[in-house]
Amino acid sequence: MTSHPAVLVRDLHVRFGDVEAVTGVDLSAEAGQATALLGRNGAGKSTTMKVLAGVVPPTAGVVTVAGHDAATDSLAVKRSVGYCPDVGGLVPRATPWEHLQLTARLRRMDGWEERGHDLLERFGLGDVQHRVVGGFSHGMSRRLSVVLAALHEPRVLLLDEPFDGVDPIGVEATLDVVADARARGACVLLSTHLRELALEACSTAIVLRGGSRVAAMQAGELTGEAYRALLD
Repeated sequence: MTSHPAVLVRDLHVRFGDVEAVTGVDLSAEAGQATALLGRNGAGKSTTMKVLAGVVPPTAGVVTVAGHDAATDSLAVKRSVGYCPDVGGLVPRATPWEHLQLTARLRRMDGWEERGHDLLERFGLGDVQHRVVGGFSHGMSRRLSVVLAALHEPRVLLLDEPFDGVDPIGVEATLDVVADARARGACVLLSTHLRELALEACSTAIVLRGGSRVAAMQAGELTGEAYRALLD
């Protein structure tokens, strides 16, 4: 039996009014693999991630996530993924533990508390789990967003700029979450502008520029000089 990629994107276009944010992206990602989406700000990384998360519908093209069509079955896509957005997604007046409770309730999870405690401790948030997140630093909020994305051990884990403003503890914990997801056979897509961390976390890389894919390669082939040439 032929296996299909966990994520498959063909000729993706996304338009917001007169602005075309994504102009024909192609990519595929396999179960058990971590793929980096690289590019400068405005390259289309976050918009592509939002489509894969079922948050933004594709204007044109084919997008399947865990076998579900993002254009016609966004709810099934949302059930299959864990999504850390690039910004937002947290309730300022709620605590980390309340965020976990809400996530578990929405996903109808049982017996999640031990994993929730473990993730908060690994990300250095155990001591602040009952503080409202409105007073958190940007880095602390990013760490909590990764925890929420990973809580239910999704088939597809989408991390959009998870290292932005994050301290070494958070970076190491995020790398561990990616490794754990790969080990259980999940597909991971991680967008970042930090090439070195992308190389550490991922085995393959896709470079976007101006809303289009300009290269796909093994992460080890993406030297600093080659990367800069692709961005310019």
